[in-house]
Amino acid sequence: MTGLVLEGGTFRGIYSAGIMDAFLEEGIEFPYVVGVSAGISNGVSYVSKQFGRNIEIMDKYRNDKRYIGTGNYKKHKSLFGLDFVYGEIPQQLIPFDYETFRQYNGKCLVGVTNALTGKPEYLDAMDDNEDFNFLRASCAIPGYFPAIMINDTPYFDGGLASPICVKQALKDGCSKVVIILTQPEGFVKKCGKGNVVMSQLIKKKYPQIEMLLLARHKIYNKQIEFCNELERRGKAIIFRPEYKLDSFESNNKVLRESWQMGYDMGKARAEEVRNFII
Repeated sequence: MTGLVLEGGTFRGIYSAGIMDAFLEEGIEFPYVVGVSAGISNGVSYVSKQFGRNIEIMDKYRNDKRYIGTGNYKKHKSLFGLDFVYGEIPQQLIPFDYETFRQYNGKCLVGVTNALTGKPEYLDAMDDNEDFNFLRASCAIPGYFPAIMINDTPYFDGGLASPICVKQALKDGCSKVVIILTQPEGFVKKCGKGNVVMSQLIKKKYPQIEMLLLARHKIYNKQIEFCNELERRGKAIIFRPEYKLDSFESNNKVLRESWQMGYDMGKARAEEVRNFII
C-alpha cells in the first residue's frame, strides 16, 4: 500500500493543494491519506475530488476578516474565524462534497496533538462532524487557536507532536509513501522566539505543550532526515516547493503562483507517481 503524507504550514499548504489538484486531473488516488493542519485540511478536498476548491477559497476569502483577523479573538479566541472557515464556507459558500468524501473507501487520518499528554493521535476523518472539529484541532496552533475539545479532551495542532506523519503511515501498513512538504530542500527549522514566548504562556495549563514548543524544531528536523532516508531507499517520493513560502502569505497573486507551482510539479511527475503506487 502506498500512502500520501501531508505536511501543514498554514497558507504554505496551497502549494500542496496544487499538487493534489494535479493528481485529481491525472486520476491518481491513494488508499491512505494522513496529514496535519493545513495539509490535511486541503487533503480532504482531494479525497472529496473537488478540483480547485482550496485555491478558490484563498482567492475569495484569504483577506476577508471573517476568515482571518484579530477581531475573531473576541468570539473565538482565535485569529481565524472558526465558524466561518469550518462552517459557513464548507456548508454554504464553497460547499464541501460530503457525499463523495464519505464514499472514499480508503483511510483518511487527521493528525492532532493531545494537549494533556503531548502525544500525537490520529483521528479517522470519516468520524468527523460537519463542523470539522477534527480539522479545527489539527490546525490549532497555540496562540492563534484555542485548544479544541474532542470527547472532553483538549487538542492542539497535530504538527506540534508529529509534523510529518510518515512513521504513522508505515505503522498502518504503507510500504511506500508520497510526501508533500511545504518547505524547500535544505530547510532546517530553528527554535523561534515565538515558540519560546508561547511556551512560557502555556506551560502552567499545558506543560506537555510547553515541552513540545521548545523541542518542535528538533522533532521536525529528525522527521525530515527520516523522509530523506526513505527517498534514498526508494521507499518515498518527496515533493517540495522550489523556494521558501510565507506561512501567512496575504497576496492573492503569490498564493495562486504557489498553487500553480504545485500543480505544475504534480503534472510533471504524474507518471512517476502513478508507477510508484502499489
